[in-house]
Amino acid sequence: MAQEIAPSPKVGMVSLGCPKALVDSERILTRLRADGYSMSADYEGADVVLVNTCGFLDSAKEESLDAIGEAIAENGRVIVTGCMGNEAELIRAKYPDVLAVTGAHQYEQVVDAVHEAAPAARGPFVDLVPQPDVKLTPRHYSYLKISEGCNHSCAFCIIPDLRGKLASRRIDAVLREAEKLVAAGTKELLVISQDTSAYGVDVRHEERMWKGQPVRTHMTDLARELGQLRTPQNEVPWVRLHYVYPYPHVDAVIPLMAEGLLTPYLDIPFQHASPNVLRAMKRPANEAKVLERLKGWRDICPDIAVRSSFVVGFPGETEDDFRYLLDWLEEAQLDRVGGFRFEPVEGAQANALPNPVPEEVKEERYTRLMEVTERISAAKLAAKVGRTVPVIIDEVGEPDEDGDIGATGRSQADAPEIDGSVFLRNVPATLAQGDIVNATIEEADAHDLFGFIA
Repeated sequence: MAQEIAPSPKVGMVSLGCPKALVDSERILTRLRADGYSMSADYEGADVVLVNTCGFLDSAKEESLDAIGEAIAENGRVIVTGCMGNEAELIRAKYPDVLAVTGAHQYEQVVDAVHEAAPAARGPFVDLVPQPDVKLTPRHYSYLKISEGCNHSCAFCIIPDLRGKLASRRIDAVLREAEKLVAAGTKELLVISQDTSAYGVDVRHEERMWKGQPVRTHMTDLARELGQLRTPQNEVPWVRLHYVYPYPHVDAVIPLMAEGLLTPYLDIPFQHASPNVLRAMKRPANEAKVLERLKGWRDICPDIAVRSSFVVGFPGETEDDFRYLLDWLEEAQLDRVGGFRFEPVEGAQANALPNPVPEEVKEERYTRLMEVTERISAAKLAAKVGRTVPVIIDEVGEPDEDGDIGATGRSQADAPEIDGSVFLRNVPATLAQGDIVNATIEEADAHDLFGFIA
């Protein structure tokens, strides 16, 4: 008599915050699927809902609390995890019905909580079926997290409190994961951490064997080895480095970009340029030397794109400090810039600093910052008109009334979700998500490019 297999419990997931949290969500769901659970795309079909929270800023905490409230209202059976998990008392005070609260990257605890809330009926046949990893990004790009935590004590940040001190993953494990992702169809790897340049500091850059050769747990060794990866079609995948503090050894990865082994893109969290503000932020104040290095990087790799983000209205920031930042940006000519108004977050040292900047001044400075960076971006993108550049395809549209098909992609200067896009017209019907094509640019605005496949 055939044994009937009980239907597997379904888990819903709401993932908030940064790409690092998204990787945590993928790992949790991968574990749960291996334990016999299936995934639900909506509240209604879920036996339990996981909310992976963000606790970096007070506004992010509010968004997380709202998401928890919505999940409780729509489903009722909710487990909370992520960066806001260290504020369990606050969460339970507002939502006493949550089933469990766990902290950031506490995979075992959250999986145990799901087992308790909705036990899976595992069978001998189900257990034999190998389960692929769960991905929450499109198939053609993947985040590769190389470490947890951070050793910095920046005055505006509570990441070390939320995620602990730097804890680097074994380099052979990182490279094995990267190889597996590329073999499964990933065309673009986005290397993420809290501080990519510090990778391996906590383990004294220990050596591990990889393909018969010793490799150090170090950013430059990691970058070199990632540059050796090839897709099943023997193409070089894009490898994009995020959260790179400009330590001296960063210079060593620029030649790899010039050789086409790494994507010519660096995401560097400068935060400000004024020495006074950087000191108050407890960040290294070497903005002049950075300008020299930017010039050196561009001499080696003219196509390098540098993105960064800046905080305006930090306590004590004067008009002179802000003008210093604007002048620095005019000289630095960064390709992509994000701006943030300073926002106090509970537990950050900056909250106790004197001379807070009034909200209306923050808003006015933010507007001026965006005007300057938008003008720089528009000029840089206009210079690309007439050039042919590689573009990775994110989405292919449906034919319009004339039968023309459009597509949306990104150049090597554009990371998903945070930078601009390349909009292509009249693409062939055979074009697919994840294809990398050469596109001729015919128009540009302040953020995006427009063109056609060459």
